[in-house]
Amino acid sequence: MTDRFSEPERSSAADPRRVFIPAPSGGARSGGTSAPPRPAPPPRRTRPRGPGDLPPRTAPPPRPPDDRPWFRRVRWKRVLVGVAILLVVAVLGSFLYARSIFNRIERVEVSESLTSSSHGTNYLIVGSDSRANVTEEGDAGFTTADAPSGQRSDTIMVLHLEGGKAQMLSIPRDLYVPIAGTDGTQKINAAYNGGPTRLVDTVTQYFDIPIDRYMEVDFVSFAGLVDALGGITINFPYPAQDTESGLYITAAGPQELDGDMALAYVRSRHYQELKEDGEWHEDPTADLGRIQRQQAFLTTVFGKLSDTKSPFTLARAADGISKGLRIDDKMSFTDALRLGWGMRGIVPEPLDPLPVDNARNESGAVLILREDEAQPILDKVR
Repeated sequence: MTDRFSEPERSSAADPRRVFIPAPSGGARSGGTSAPPRPAPPPRRTRPRGPGDLPPRTAPPPRPPDDRPWFRRVRWKRVLVGVAILLVVAVLGSFLYARSIFNRIERVEVSESLTSSSHGTNYLIVGSDSRANVTEEGDAGFTTADAPSGQRSDTIMVLHLEGGKAQMLSIPRDLYVPIAGTDGTQKINAAYNGGPTRLVDTVTQYFDIPIDRYMEVDFVSFAGLVDALGGITINFPYPAQDTESGLYITAAGPQELDGDMALAYVRSRHYQELKEDGEWHEDPTADLGRIQRQQAFLTTVFGKLSDTKSPFTLARAADGISKGLRIDDKMSFTDALRLGWGMRGIVPEPLDPLPVDNARNESGAVLILREDEAQPILDKVR
């Protein structure tokens, strides 16, 4: 019998009956008993990703610094697209603006008298003495004196365009010719007094020159065109004046003319020059000298138009001349563009003056055409 107070027998480490049970990792519960191990959570079930599902979001990697030059960093495709759009808008705007100006131009009913040239295109250009648009002080051609009523042809020219060249023939307004639609013979200026149609018929029948287009400009158009171009430069061999037209040039050499002074130069019929003797001498060639000055004026204007590249200057020029411009009722906007394109970069060549003789009859001082000598000149525009 064993004493209960006696120490129990301890088994030794080598006792085969001794079994080692490890303690749970969660530690012992209160009360000294060990907690059973916690079961691991089941794996999360995920739906297999289909072809339309987006990949999981991931943070973008940091962008490395761009060390390329600025012109390599520019997105040129976007720049080119933007420039192309601006060009289209500019061209469309210019087209609509030009068409609006063209639609404001007055028409003249002469289409029944117009004919077609066998080669090239002939424009009959008339500079009119009309005061219709000269209504107040400050307008070109305004004067406090009584101006002649109605309108008179101050300049008659034929502009011939062919093969990238332009030629200009001046017809003296005092030329004594048979007037179409009448049985009489008068100065060709009288034909215009009967209306543009009669003038076109007279030029066609007497000179045998086909007229494709008719254009007429007055004082406002001349001055507006010159002012829009910023003035023109005319070379004067001597100081010049004309007390009736208002021309007054104080020095010889190239002189800058504004619209009003250019108009006075073109209209001058009593042109005087201050010669070396200190006296004013009137041009003895009268109307023929005036034709030469008109040709110099138009040549200078066309030359400056050809050299002008600014679209704003060209727009001002078109707007300035349109205020006093009249054209035939057959001319279309396409015809006007064709004229502008045909004059691009060229200056009209003035043809030799028509050979004439001075005479006097019931119409006053007149010019008689030497028809045989005039044929080679007229053939250039026929």
